[in-house]
Amino acid sequence: MTKRLLIVDDDPQITSALARGLALHGYEAQTENRADLALAALLETSFDGAIVDVMLGADSGIALVRSARARNVTLPILMLSALSDVAHRAAGLEAGADDYVVKPFNFDELVARLRVQEVRAQAQRPEPARLLEHDRTLLGAGIALSLTEREYALLALLTQNAEIPLPRGEIFDRLWAAEGSGNENVVDVYIGYLRKKLAGHDFGFEIKTLRNKGFCLSGRAPHLETG
Repeated sequence: MTKRLLIVDDDPQITSALARGLALHGYEAQTENRADLALAALLETSFDGAIVDVMLGADSGIALVRSARARNVTLPILMLSALSDVAHRAAGLEAGADDYVVKPFNFDELVARLRVQEVRAQAQRPEPARLLEHDRTLLGAGIALSLTEREYALLALLTQNAEIPLPRGEIFDRLWAAEGSGNENVVDVYIGYLRKKLAGHDFGFEIKTLRNKGFCLSGRAPHLETG
């Protein structure tokens, strides 16, 4: 499965070179050059990791990482910097970065460090939640969350497709079109309902919006128990 990364650097030559190099190792990269756009991407899109430069023009990569962690972004983050002194490395790690790579760096080492963090993140993931069909209940995080018939159907559809993004139109066609009424906006409404119910509970996954692609589950999808 292709891994998705966010690369944040204010130098387009660096982001382009990183994206090309990582593509050879099975990664699909999205690039951003501003901290605010990068934070929005981290909150709205499903990624397997991020590479963030310390200096982002007028912005701070360290502040970006700190803001992301404060908003419960848990994916592995590697920081890049030409600043090699202990104080800068410590600041990046204290902000929440998982590793700190000094420029210039060996590309194979960068990929190796990234994969180490991915393995660690995988090991720390909780056991999958359980999605029960018979009473439309999501079990996990020490609680049982009751779902409406439509909320269950939507979450089950996302679960069956794991991390594959489903376009809004496809979800509507599969869950609502047969009724002959409404429009695709109903999908956003029920995505909102589910997110509100999931908020504050760690079920091991979240519903992400992939720009121009649709919606998908990020993390460990629940185990769907039918019958």
